[in-house]
Amino acid sequence: MQIALRMARKASGQTHPNPNVGAVLVKDEQIIATAITAAGGRPHAETIAIANAGDFAKNATLYVTLEPCSHHGKTPPCAEAIITAGITQVVVACRDKNPVVAGSGIAKLKSAGIEVIEGVCEEEALEVNRGFFSVIEKNRPYISLKIATSLDGKITSPEGQWLTGKASRDFGHLLRSQHDAILTGIGTVLADNPRLTCRLAGLENRSPIRVVLDRNLRIPKDAKILCEQEIASTWVMNNDLPEIIKKLTEKGITSLMVEAGAKLSTAFLESGMVDRVYWFRAPIVVGDGGLSAIVATSRLAKFKPIEHIKLGNDDLDILEKL
Repeated sequence: MQIALRMARKASGQTHPNPNVGAVLVKDEQIIATAITAAGGRPHAETIAIANAGDFAKNATLYVTLEPCSHHGKTPPCAEAIITAGITQVVVACRDKNPVVAGSGIAKLKSAGIEVIEGVCEEEALEVNRGFFSVIEKNRPYISLKIATSLDGKITSPEGQWLTGKASRDFGHLLRSQHDAILTGIGTVLADNPRLTCRLAGLENRSPIRVVLDRNLRIPKDAKILCEQEIASTWVMNNDLPEIIKKLTEKGITSLMVEAGAKLSTAFLESGMVDRVYWFRAPIVVGDGGLSAIVATSRLAKFKPIEHIKLGNDDLDILEKL
């Protein structure tokens, strides 16, 4: 199951609105096929693994990070493919909370005489698809907020230099690749002219959809964020946060990262919609000058630390909503 989970994580940010699922077929104590849900959400991991295994799938065990679907959507049910393939045992990490599945896939497998084992690495599987489950449970994407500050709470230096080092910036690019969409404000676009793409080697094609909040359509036509349509889409929207989140949900976005200035970051924190905070801190004191993030960071008391990572000379604290 750990192999299936690692594979599912590789698909983060690529399968919306569907969940990212990993599947591993094992027979005679050997792995005979592995698969992850394809980009765009189809085909599903189970059917890919079965196709890769061919006739060897008969009497095999399937390890899958999410309950196989049982309903006819744009593709046939995975549960039927498992039954037809002659798989005799299915190990499921967690049940699908989607009401159209919600245990019916497991029931279908059991009724066909297939042994089903549930709950293996369940917490890890729930974490892998936190965005998918957030849409089901909260009717909105899972929202992460990225903040980078100096020791004295500044988000910029007077000289406009990077606060954090390369390791932190690379980690930030990795986070972009793991989210369906990234959101910023027009102030950040005008001040920094960012691309907001993932530029890690090998992951250049995994940039998120970019969302710019621009009430008065001030975004320049030559802004970098508008000049890379071959990598990802850019959406320009109004500034009403609840309406924005509603529209993003309707468009199938399941995970959203906010990478913006102090004002917009604070607005998201005050909205109560932020689920996780990635707080990068550089070991420097900016002093006079630079923009302060103190308004935003003072509201982090509503979050609990879940992980600390050392990135070169910088510190990253990952916080989760209480």
